Amino acid sequence: MAHCVIRDWQGKEAGKADLDLKVAKTSSATDLVHRAVVRQLAHARQGTASTLTRAEVAGGGRKPYKQKGTGRARQGSIRTPLRPGGGVVFGPKPRSYNLAMNRKERRLALRTALMSRVEDITVVKGFGTGLETPKTKEVSAALARFGIEAGAKVLVILDNASEAVRKSVRNLEKVKLIAADQLNVFDLLNASKLVVSEEALAKIQEVYGDG
Repeated sequence: MAHCVIRDWQGKEAGKADLDLKVAKTSSATDLVHRAVVRQLAHARQGTASTLTRAEVAGGGRKPYKQKGTGRARQGSIRTPLRPGGGVVFGPKPRSYNLAMNRKERRLALRTALMSRVEDITVVKGFGTGLETPKTKEVSAALARFGIEAGAKVLVILDNASEAVRKSVRNLEKVKLIAADQLNVFDLLNASKLVVSEEALAKIQEVYGDG
């Protein structure tokens, strides 16, 4: 079980919160989390690169010139890979980069990654309080009040974020907003700091705390 300090919108301490998630054994944690990250990045690849083989290139139904008497090397088709505009030998074709990892392992990797970042988590009570319209400057000032340095990569985890909050965060280049039930290993590890609303922390415990 990990203990996190709760802060209000002004950055003042407002209590403590517990986060209790089952994690992988120390001996297998690194490998498990690494496989989860590799899998996520692989799934992000489109795999749509494609080239034409000589069988797919248009034209080439007859010899480009006669077999003998020209002094040139013999050619049977303009579709040969040896000519510009011809087919490509062993070129890329559409493929899937998906890697297999069962649901139990994925969830365990996610919990392990999250619990490894406990020291970088700031739990906020009433995130975005008073933001009725988008105000990027106010969110930026709040992050500073939470002790987060300017320019740091921040992952903000909320449950049912308001439109004003979403638009405010969207304008901050190094800040990413994600829903509490849509966590992923890469974002958890890629951020320097994690800002979690009190409601999102409860949601995380509810969604991912089943072991």
